[in-house]
This record gives sequence, C-alpha cells and structure tokens, in this order.
Amino acid sequence: MSDLLPHEKGFHVSWDQIHRDSRALAWRLDKHGPGQNGAWKAVVAITRGGMAPAMIVARELDIRMVDTISVRSYHHQSQGEAEVLNKPDDAMMGDGTGILVVDDLVDSGKTLELVRKMYPNAHFATVYAKPKGRAQVDTFITEVSQDTWIFFPWDMAMQYVKPYRGED
Repeated sequence: MSDLLPHEKGFHVSWDQIHRDSRALAWRLDKHGPGQNGAWKAVVAITRGGMAPAMIVARELDIRMVDTISVRSYHHQSQGEAEVLNKPDDAMMGDGTGILVVDDLVDSGKTLELVRKMYPNAHFATVYAKPKGRAQVDTFITEVSQDTWIFFPWDMAMQYVKPYRGED
C-alpha cells in the first residue's frame, strides 16, 4: 500500500522539456502528411493543452494554417464527459484529410475519440500518451503509466516542497 496521493506520482514537465518533446513530435510527423512531399494541410490544436505543442509543430513543419478545437473533459483534476465548446470551419476541416490534430496528452482517450468521430481521416498526435488512450492517437513521443499525473509548465508555480523525511 502506498502512502502517496494520486497526484504525487507526478511527471513534471518543464517549458524546455515540452519544447524538446514537441519538436521531436514534429520530426516524427515531417513528410508523413497526405499532401505533396508529405505536407500537412493544417494543424488543429485541442485547447488548451494542445496549443503550445501545436504552435511548435506548426513552426517546425512550416504549416501556416493553424486553428483550434475547444474540448472540455477535465474539471480541475477529475475527468468527465468530453464536450465540444468551439470548432474550426467545416469547409476547411472536411473529414479531416490532411489535418494534423495535436494535443499535449491522451489520457483516457475520450477527447480524441470525440474529435476522431468528427474528423475520421485526421491524423492525431500527442506529446504524451497513457495506455487507456493510446489506441486513439496515431503518433506520440512518450508513454507514461495510467496512474501518473503529468504536471505541465502552464499549470505550475515555483513553491516550497516539504521533504519526504524530516522537517529540515
């Protein structure tokens, strides 16, 4: 039996690390799109977590058409039903062909499953993946265990942390 709280099995990601991992994602996707010379038509970030990785991927792959789809599934640290709050132009998206959908993480896969139903031919890429959602993502960089909580740099602040043992 562990005395750790679920959020204490954490994987802390710095700005530098998310940048490096997002660039690695771009390199993995380079020349794998359906367009001429393997180009992608557009990048669509799943807000909010996918915005930083999508920007980096778009820059690295020289993709100028960038949009967002707003999906909410988390309420603080608990996950509920995924719902679309806002989406890109239907004419641009079509069935998703040539579209690269980027998020920071696939956890349960509920968010990507919802978006995949909307755009079945899109390519889904995340920086990090957990086992339950892995089937919903086409390309990712790092897999973590299902019980790991990823702390992204946009969710953190510098503060004192009490030592595991002792008070000093």
